[in-house]
Amino acid sequence: MTEADVRAVVAEQRRYLTEVLGGLDEEDWDSPTLCEGWRVREVVAHITMPYRLSLPGFVLGMIKARGDFNRMSDRSARADAAELTSSQLLTCLHDNVNHPWKPPGGGFVGALSHDVIHGLDITVGLGRDDVLPEHRLRPVLESVRPKQVKYFGVDLTGVQLRADDLDWTFGTGTPLTGRAQDLLLVLSGRTLPAGHLHGPAADRFSAVG
Repeated sequence: MTEADVRAVVAEQRRYLTEVLGGLDEEDWDSPTLCEGWRVREVVAHITMPYRLSLPGFVLGMIKARGDFNRMSDRSARADAAELTSSQLLTCLHDNVNHPWKPPGGGFVGALSHDVIHGLDITVGLGRDDVLPEHRLRPVLESVRPKQVKYFGVDLTGVQLRADDLDWTFGTGTPLTGRAQDLLLVLSGRTLPAGHLHGPAADRFSAVG
């Protein structure tokens, strides 16, 4: 895919998420997601953080967090979620579907990964059965490297992830099967709702009950 192609897919993903969020009520916005400790509103605040945060603001936040990006983003998401209404968060996403932000070193595929994974945090957490199209998932799946999996603390020893809806595998070992988007969440360190994954190792990556 060309850079222009990837940017078009990023915009498509943001428009899709805008439509999903536009159909939620306030109770939904306060529902938990697959991002531990974050409701829908914190995840949306995090997705849209790059559109609001200036470079000086980012640097100051990192200084306050003593250089820990995860701590900085958590504080920022919680502060913005408390300060901004769901309508304001939705408008911020809507107005920035074509925003050129990309994570340092990640390029526009990194931006797509960010939006796809956090979008799934929301939709899967809400129990929706949305299935993302392959042209949005494939670039993200193919960009995953072992160091990213290690960053999320995922132990895939003896396990091969094998999508049952796309021609895609990751790792070697006993197959753990499921939708490609659910396996992407496994790679991202998320715990999936029961029933999303299949195989002997399914319980390792699924919520109890």
